[in-house]
Amino acid sequence: MINMDRGNKFYRMIGFNLIIGLMIMMTTPAIAAENTSTSNTSAIPDFMKIIVVNEGAPAAKPQIAFDDIYALNEGMFPIYNQSLAIYKQHFLKRHNLIMALFSAAGGHFILYRAGQPPLEAESPPAVYRLAKSVGHCAMATYDLVAPYVADSKADLSWLGEMKAYRARVQTALDALDAADLKPEDRELLRSTLLQIKTFMDKCVQNGSFTYDDLQSYARGIKPNLAKLITLASSTQVSHWYQVLEKWKQMLGKDWDNTYALSNSIYVARQNNILFSILVQFMGEKTINDRLILLETTDFTATPDAMMDAFIRIISDRALGKVFYNDYRLMDYELLGGGGRKAIEAEAAKRGLKAVLPPMVPFNSTEWPWKINPASGTGPARMEDVPST
Repeated sequence: MINMDRGNKFYRMIGFNLIIGLMIMMTTPAIAAENTSTSNTSAIPDFMKIIVVNEGAPAAKPQIAFDDIYALNEGMFPIYNQSLAIYKQHFLKRHNLIMALFSAAGGHFILYRAGQPPLEAESPPAVYRLAKSVGHCAMATYDLVAPYVADSKADLSWLGEMKAYRARVQTALDALDAADLKPEDRELLRSTLLQIKTFMDKCVQNGSFTYDDLQSYARGIKPNLAKLITLASSTQVSHWYQVLEKWKQMLGKDWDNTYALSNSIYVARQNNILFSILVQFMGEKTINDRLILLETTDFTATPDAMMDAFIRIISDRALGKVFYNDYRLMDYELLGGGGRKAIEAEAAKRGLKAVLPPMVPFNSTEWPWKINPASGTGPARMEDVPST
């Protein structure tokens, strides 16, 4: 038999607890939700927490928005690279291109004939490199001692390196008779190396040198350096003239549709030898059109890097025509026009006159370096520099 008194107490207790539970659930939904959320986090092993995003403060909505929009720019590059490969393939099947690159050997010329394997020209004769080597030796000797000219006797850091470089100078002198050189060229190199060696011997013997010693050495060797420049440049120019004459004859009527490009760093931009030679064969009207000078950060640039830059320029011209109705507009910085106006406006706010270059047509064929003699003063050639 069931004890009715104990049973009633039992049911009353269940009913009371059920009511309390329902009241808690109805009045504290936020707590329940919070427990659900934190239960997920607490379920993550400790080793995972270092990479879980919502462990710390959530990313700010403006930053998320910026990332989502700027992702369009990041996504542009794979598309550009893919299209670049297509443009390159099409261009090389249909057009001829001459690539004239600076190199230690006096230049690296490559002829990309339409639909054919590239043709690489031989380098200039060896005398070009030997003349430059001796000329560079004269200036390297200056660089070796110049940092210590204030008190060379107190700081002998230069002495060991000079002895080592002097040994190389002597080795070069000993090798001259066996070099494949014209007698007059051999004697020019010998005379220059002997002047360098004489200065070195004096510095080593005295264990010091003065600024007057250094200047006397530099000014004394200057005439020979001018002759070395003439020897190297005439050898280089003559060689590339012969190469381009041969290529122009080979291409025949296609020459008038051939593209060409060269590269330059800052110091080689003015009087750029390779670019100037190309102009003689292609004509001044091709400058900045079919003949392009690409600015690089090193004397040497790889053909692949040059090709990519060139194809991007040529392919973007079509883009400029489609978007802006001008085939050459994309040769210029798109923001440049707006930037020019902004600079003028900012200058005007401050009561200043904006210093900007003159406006020129997009299809300008002006030489890509300084050509206005009125823009500066002083000598323009080594021959015009006064001796004292």
